[in-house]
Amino acid sequence: MNERLDSLIARFKEVDLLIQDPDVTKDPKKYRDLMREHSQLSELVEASRERDSLAAQLADTEALVQNEKDPDMRELAKEEFAELEQKLADADERIKFLLIPKDPLDEKNIIMEIRGGAGGDEAALFAADLYRMYSRFAENKGWKIEIMSSSETELGGLKEIVFSINGKNVYENLRYESGVHRVQRVPATEASGRIHTSTVTVAVLPEAEETEIDIKQDDLRIDVMRAGGPGGQCVNTTDSAVRITHMPSGIVVHCQDEKSQIKNKAKAMRILRARLYEMEDEKNRAERAEARRSQVGSGDRSERIRTYNFPQNRLTDHRINLTLYKLDLIMQGDTAELFDALKLTAREELLKATAS
Repeated sequence: MNERLDSLIARFKEVDLLIQDPDVTKDPKKYRDLMREHSQLSELVEASRERDSLAAQLADTEALVQNEKDPDMRELAKEEFAELEQKLADADERIKFLLIPKDPLDEKNIIMEIRGGAGGDEAALFAADLYRMYSRFAENKGWKIEIMSSSETELGGLKEIVFSINGKNVYENLRYESGVHRVQRVPATEASGRIHTSTVTVAVLPEAEETEIDIKQDDLRIDVMRAGGPGGQCVNTTDSAVRITHMPSGIVVHCQDEKSQIKNKAKAMRILRARLYEMEDEKNRAERAEARRSQVGSGDRSERIRTYNFPQNRLTDHRINLTLYKLDLIMQGDTAELFDALKLTAREELLKATAS
């Protein structure tokens, strides 16, 4: 651990000098990459400095315990020694966590897909509730949301919605949301007051840059058509909707939210790129999949990950056996405790895996 720590501290000093080099600042991409690396390493360097300070204080306090003649002062020194010892142990654990190699996908923006599953109108209503939950969390983080495709029901629910979220470490925070979300509540459409169980499927796709996925135009079939569903002027009157079929993979993407065919095509290509990137990542995931499955599930869309029980105001995440009795707040976007618990479990399991 110490060798890796020394190596990363040396790299931090190197990066610190590079970002001050005028030649580097002339290259925006290189400068941006170095600043990102500097930010990541600075947390580790600060933690190392804190640990060194605690170790020095501990050594001084130990000397005081051994040499102090006054019994009362020696007892106080012993208490301080015990506190410093615990703080030093905590600092070591923090450094171990920071030394775990970061997943390069963590910093990516995402495309999230939410679809109503079993439960008809109630599933669609809960899909809309989940969209609002993620939207409020994103707003609290200062992230930007853009709806790419959506299909509403007459009751105000969502059959499906596809949207992007851009910001700092979006994928790191939301990567564990993929799977089946089960809701138990009395639907607004239920006259007898019976509790219904419905499901919604969520998929979280890291968004790929154009340079990361090579899509050949010959592999695409692009169809244009009139948009369907409710809408205002221009909807159903112009061929603005776009459907792109990627023939080698069979992936089909449809976008119709924009009045402009060009904008719909651009959004459809972003979704297609993300789905192809996910497929490619799935092929390479074998190296890290075992650790990921042991942490919080495989990320498979068919895996039931969570239950939202409204009568009990309870949320249960089945992967990490976490139950929180504040579902009302969570649905308002107060999800930090939940997401932090998922990230912490993932890091703990990865730490165990790297130590074994």
